Amino acid sequence: MKQAPPGNVVYWQLTTLGAKCEVVAPTLVPVKSGERVKTDRRDALKLARNHRAGELTPVWVPDAAQEALRDLVRAREAAKKDQLRAKHRLGKFLLRHGRRPSTGVKPWTLNYLSWVKHEVHFEQMAQEATLLDYLHEVEHADLRIARLNLAIEEAVKSTPPKMRAVIEALQVLRGVAQVAAVTIVAELGEVSRFSPRQLMGYGGIVASEHSSGESNWRGGITKSGNAHVRRVVVEAAWAYRHRPNVGGVLRKRQEGVSEEIREIAWKAQHRLHTRYRKLMARGKEKGKVVTAMGRELLGFIWAIGIKAEAAQKETERQAA
Repeated sequence: MKQAPPGNVVYWQLTTLGAKCEVVAPTLVPVKSGERVKTDRRDALKLARNHRAGELTPVWVPDAAQEALRDLVRAREAAKKDQLRAKHRLGKFLLRHGRRPSTGVKPWTLNYLSWVKHEVHFEQMAQEATLLDYLHEVEHADLRIARLNLAIEEAVKSTPPKMRAVIEALQVLRGVAQVAAVTIVAELGEVSRFSPRQLMGYGGIVASEHSSGESNWRGGITKSGNAHVRRVVVEAAWAYRHRPNVGGVLRKRQEGVSEEIREIAWKAQHRLHTRYRKLMARGKEKGKVVTAMGRELLGFIWAIGIKAEAAQKETERQAA
């Protein structure tokens, strides 16, 4: 059975031919309860009626450069997941046979890998082959990630000026290095197409709610938005547990960025660290606290993205 191409491919083909086209996410198409018959003809009629009634919400479609960068950062994300699985396999294999490094050797450091290579041996040939295979997978994953990191650095150099300006500006934030900034820009496109509240909803980090009349119930986060943005932002939020500080690495990333954007990043450090201390003092779970900080961090990302896009637009206008 042949699979149909995704909506983006059809969109690019039709727009190249000069036809107007809109892409709608399947989750945004209204569905009647109790509807159990689904055919191509019924789907086409339903879409036509909903479109005429204005009940379909078109989604943003990235251009070729945006899609290429998105593919690259998602490939790196997949490589990181494979690396974690490979480390788990090797670590559990050694633990299952009672092989532990000496005191003071931290897992997955250079000393740890040197210990595995030179001091861990098995009498059974089958187990020795298993060890070598697991170790090879770990090393292969490391090399794969290194290649993808280099490819991302090269890809950023060839991105459009507006996109590159936002990537550089986002790196003034604590916890947001190049890979995280590229992931955010590749997944969001133009930050100006969102409001702060819409951006938080797009990341799926807003609380779910079920309220009616006098009752008001709020649950966990919806997780209904872009999972890649949510993962990167929550990971970055862990850096704000520590007191505000601009170290050497962060100071180097902030070179060449406007003072206005640096002030937003400094304000984010104070705001999020204070938020972390207050919520932890109230006895909240650390994971939930960091997720709440990630939601607020998206607001600062929006503010910096808006400033960077506006500055680049003004630069292009003056150059013209």
